[in-house]
Amino acid sequence: MIILGIDPGYAIVGYGLIRSQGGKFIPLEHGSIETRAGEDFCLRLEAIYNGLRAVMAKWKPEAVSIEKLYFQNNQKTAIGVAEARGVILLAAQQSGARVFEYTPLQVKLSVTGYGQAKKPQVMEMTRRLLCLKEVPKPDDTADALAMAVCHGQAAGSVTKRAMLSERLQLRSGNR
Repeated sequence: MIILGIDPGYAIVGYGLIRSQGGKFIPLEHGSIETRAGEDFCLRLEAIYNGLRAVMAKWKPEAVSIEKLYFQNNQKTAIGVAEARGVILLAAQQSGARVFEYTPLQVKLSVTGYGQAKKPQVMEMTRRLLCLKEVPKPDDTADALAMAVCHGQAAGSVTKRAMLSERLQLRSGNR
């Protein structure tokens, strides 16, 4: 399964594509879409949309993993991120990929096994899981790869549970 992880923003949108196969993760591509401060906000949103549509058209991901939006201190920034997230979700919907949302806690747990892990720990573990020589830059790109790994871990669990349930049904003659 090809998974596109996205770290939403409006100045920098990190993205990372991985292939999840047999419990292993193979990095395919990662990068960022960057917009310029001071540029008309609608043009920034359009650049994000067009950039992600191009990535999705090239790789045709089956799943898009994106961070759930949560508000911290700066409401003005949160509104801009929410608007960027809207065009990201639209691009994903139009590509035909299924969208999955995860909290920062879920990402930390799935990547490091520890919900209180710090950002450098998550980034380093992502690097190791993907066998990368170094942590990708900017940080938004590393975060996007962690989002993709998180979904790979979660999807693997769902698949394993479904297979186990199917086996149990076969054994009990319920099929």
